[in-house]
Amino acid sequence: MKRVLLVIAALLSLTVLLAACKKSGDTISTPTAESTPATVEATPAPTELPPYEANVLTGEPKGADYPEGQRITAVMVNNIVAARPQRGLSKADILFEIKVEGGITRFMPVFTDYKTVGEVGPVRSGRDQFFRLILPWQALYVHEGQSVVMQQYAIDYDYGKLNNNDGANGYRDYGRVNWAGKSYNAGSLALEHTMYTNADNIANYISSQNVDMNRTYNSTFFNFVDYRLGTTRDLSNSIDSAYSDKYGPVVSDGQYVEIVHSQSYKTRFIYDEATNEYKMQQNYSDGQWRDTVDEAADNKVLTFPNVIVLYTDIHTYPGHEKTDLQYVEYAWGGIGYYCYGGKCEKIYWQKGTPLEALRLYYLNEDGTCSDTPLEVNTGKSYVAVTDVDFAGNFVHSTLDGVNLSTATTQTYEKSYVEDDAKAGETLGSSTDDLTAAATGSGEAETNEAPAQEKTPADEGAPAENTEAPADEAPADETPAE
Repeated sequence: MKRVLLVIAALLSLTVLLAACKKSGDTISTPTAESTPATVEATPAPTELPPYEANVLTGEPKGADYPEGQRITAVMVNNIVAARPQRGLSKADILFEIKVEGGITRFMPVFTDYKTVGEVGPVRSGRDQFFRLILPWQALYVHEGQSVVMQQYAIDYDYGKLNNNDGANGYRDYGRVNWAGKSYNAGSLALEHTMYTNADNIANYISSQNVDMNRTYNSTFFNFVDYRLGTTRDLSNSIDSAYSDKYGPVVSDGQYVEIVHSQSYKTRFIYDEATNEYKMQQNYSDGQWRDTVDEAADNKVLTFPNVIVLYTDIHTYPGHEKTDLQYVEYAWGGIGYYCYGGKCEKIYWQKGTPLEALRLYYLNEDGTCSDTPLEVNTGKSYVAVTDVDFAGNFVHSTLDGVNLSTATTQTYEKSYVEDDAKAGETLGSSTDDLTAAATGSGEAETNEAPAQEKTPADEGAPAENTEAPADEAPADETPAE
């Protein structure tokens, strides 16, 4: 019933979204100044700015070593608890986190230049909810294995060798030891948590397979603040900062940000005023929060100036229940949050078809989606695409009164079977047909946690319904390859 109501509400709001939100390719709206009175001396013409040449993923000025005319690169990285800590995440210009099967999330770090990736992993299988975000940008997509839906997307969109399915000549680190002291060599860590790749391997794959890495982008991934102006956007003085809706101010406190992805997977961010960045943490199977670190960079803690949270409908693809393969609805768009500088701003987002780029918008005074693209400050970004069933669990507040050492939710994974398509396997239908069947279908997940909101370019056994803490979970907590 909850899913049906969600579908009705979304369809009703869609007419507003489509009417108010502009599509890709529209020009950016800018305020117009009031006419200068005749008695006042005219303002001198502004100094002409140099050409806008920004990093496509960060909006920062291109350096001398910027890979002009080169495709961006995305890698699928395992985020099941046993796979932590990961390697290479600190090098990402954008880090995506989205729920996949079993209630777990997966990462997709996106890099401007594959030659700067270093070592990255554990590399894991591709999923269409990630692929659809980079499809408009024609990125090199690196993973190990892929779902049958992901494979069908690669077929439908003729992605060819840009869809790399072996971790770009990835290699196994059998001796790697995870956060809990477990390793494959000791017989305590599953094989799928040992696959890595690096810049040299990716370069060798590109060279040996003659992969076309040429791509000139005519836009940046987000609508970034123009670096040439030397300014940053203060959310407290945003064009919608005076607006409120029934839930409160559009712009409010955001020193502490907590995101719920499923009944057990959580990510949180703690704002550091000294660095103007958010420190990333995740919850673990013992109920504790720990810093998200990059093992390949001396356990550097991941930090981001931009934290973006996008809510949408996520549920199991019809016909894929035994693998719990997750469908993420991008066509409707919806509400989200942009957090920067210790503040969080409620926003709207749109994507539309797989070939359309993700777009962010300000809110109007009445709470609807405006036609003004949101300005994102330059720098690295974390982006979560999160189940709307857990929107009521989103927390953004000051740090006052937040006990950062308190254990909250114990992380665990549902029992499921990893979906790994065989070479040449197809759905027997197009991804358009599958999407049409998936839209609005499925049952909503039970949400037992209390609401806490404070404000592009060119086969196995059926999944079990029972859930258990990780230390009691069956062996397929780390599903077989």
